Amino acid sequence: MADEKDTAAEAPKKSNKMMMVVIALALVVLGGGGAGAFFMLKGDKAEAKAPVKGIVTAAENSITVNLADGHYLKLGFALQQTEDSGEEAVDLSEAYELAIDEYTGKTVAELSTEEGREKLKEELVAKLVKAYTEDGKKMVMDIYYTSFVTQ
Repeated sequence: MADEKDTAAEAPKKSNKMMMVVIALALVVLGGGGAGAFFMLKGDKAEAKAPVKGIVTAAENSITVNLADGHYLKLGFALQQTEDSGEEAVDLSEAYELAIDEYTGKTVAELSTEEGREKLKEELVAKLVKAYTEDGKKMVMDIYYTSFVTQ
């Protein structure tokens, strides 16, 4: 009878030990995979260098954009070029068109909050960077508003 109690007590201990070994191995494998993925992704970001600021090209004229509900936006801006663009100012015709397209039809409520303005500005900057990229060189990196008046 004592032998039966000893073998019954040993069986759960063995399964608990086996379960602990399996869990430990799973953690090691998952941890190693996660660390490997982290370092691989980190390497890609480190290789992409941030663009260096170049000259700033200011738009000579402000533009007036039709907003929703009969309101208007008077917008003046300047483009921050990258060092790769050289010392020559970029043609702002496409920047005017992209700005008009981005803001036309927006509501005053969207433009009256800082979050709304930032969101629209980020979208416009992304379009500007795409439009002013030539042969893999980014010519523009940011936009600065010189006037931003809603009516």
